[in-house]
Amino acid sequence: MGRIVDVPLIYERSVPGRLGVRPPVCDVPVRPLAELIGTKNLRTEPPHLPEVSELDTVRHYTRLSQRNYGIDVGFYPLGSCTMKYNPRINEKVASLPGFTHAHPLLPQSLSQGALQLMYELQEDLKAITGFYAITLQNVAGAHGELLSLMLIKAYHESRGQGATRKVVLVPDSAHGTNPASAALCGFSVRSIPTDADGNTDLDALKKALDELGEQVAAMMLTNPSTLGLFDQNAQTACALLHEAGALVFCDGANMNALVGVVKPAEVGFDCMHLNLHKTFSTPHGGGGPGAGAVGVAECLEPFLPTPRIVRTEEGRYALAYDFPQSIGRVHAFYGNFLNLVRAYTYIRAYGGEDLHTIGEFAVLNANYVLARIRHAFPPAVDRLCMHECVVTAQAYKQYGVRAFDIAKRLLDYGFHPPTMYFPLIVPECLMIEPTESESKQTLDMFANALLEIAHEAMEQPDLLRNAPHSTPVRRLDEAGAAKQLVLRWQGEVVYPHEVPACAC
Repeated sequence: MGRIVDVPLIYERSVPGRLGVRPPVCDVPVRPLAELIGTKNLRTEPPHLPEVSELDTVRHYTRLSQRNYGIDVGFYPLGSCTMKYNPRINEKVASLPGFTHAHPLLPQSLSQGALQLMYELQEDLKAITGFYAITLQNVAGAHGELLSLMLIKAYHESRGQGATRKVVLVPDSAHGTNPASAALCGFSVRSIPTDADGNTDLDALKKALDELGEQVAAMMLTNPSTLGLFDQNAQTACALLHEAGALVFCDGANMNALVGVVKPAEVGFDCMHLNLHKTFSTPHGGGGPGAGAVGVAECLEPFLPTPRIVRTEEGRYALAYDFPQSIGRVHAFYGNFLNLVRAYTYIRAYGGEDLHTIGEFAVLNANYVLARIRHAFPPAVDRLCMHECVVTAQAYKQYGVRAFDIAKRLLDYGFHPPTMYFPLIVPECLMIEPTESESKQTLDMFANALLEIAHEAMEQPDLLRNAPHSTPVRRLDEAGAAKQLVLRWQGEVVYPHEVPACAC
């Protein structure tokens, strides 16, 4: 695998008096800083910063960046995350000066291009999802969930039922953000089990509706589910909720399987969030920048946040505020605008006639991976999957090997691990989502690695329990790290000639 070369800390490269840049000499008299801001605002000691040259700084951070893993480096099969390739045309368009130099405080007369793009993106998303209206004001997934529940709450309050409809039904396989979003809106949560076929348990749903009656405000349903399956009971579930006077939210995290093939609004959903960083290929990960959208049925349209992007009778584009039932603003301006540009570019580059190939190839790739590995990693539910396959590694527990160990061993084969231990209802779960971006050759290499690891689990279990072996950082105490966060270096400055052999 090759020798791993340790990278010293930037502080360990520090040498007293070394400069990265030389400040220019100024002939103009300058007032002392203390006179400008007052001595009470000055530090008594200089900041404890490393003293390094520009070249050492560039080399240090470039070397660290080369150890990062990303979609441009290799296969990224994180289930339910849709880590698809971000086409370079997206970046090219988003870097156009008219977009990068746009300021949110520009008057609308000077923002017509940006407003037109967002308006047309709304129209595109309406056509893709089938919903009556779209807002782009939320930024990504959980924010879209929260916004959707705020709209549902406002809807019930407008009908005089806000005080009674206080319960949200959530499947036992749901994303953890679902109950969290409901709780933030003041709802209590009741779990609905999944049946043996991986669908919403209709008997359990009917029982909950009978018991709770008019207390039910909504159900949050992920379709395709986090089991990687199309919920065959979704349409019936929507009808049951509507009969009870409740609404149904669709978690759009897995929309990549449906785009161009199924319109969620036609299934019966009343609202849905879209992750533009998943289905529509804006940059993903690293904590942001996020971008999102929420689609709603006609009954929820009056409550959408303001300002709304509208097209006037004169063919101009404007921000409209006159919506008396609106829940108000949920984000400053229109969020991370350049990611909206990227999503718009992605949709237009595909074209309306070819969008269906996204979902079709995402489903094909996931089923191909499942077919290759199913004898070693059985599916949680034995059905054709959608965009991702959810399998179990439970058989290897008898050798002392868990899904966690298999994921760590994948690092030695050069692959980012898939999602582990989610959904919680599947023991020793691995959730694999190849997306439509990957070639058959890449999928074969990944499947072959998993099959080889399955053999190692039976023959050399210690190899997996101590993996990874070839990465810059070996296995960490992840539980301890989560409980005892150390987010900055707090040691003494150690100069290169004083660094002991084992310091790194």
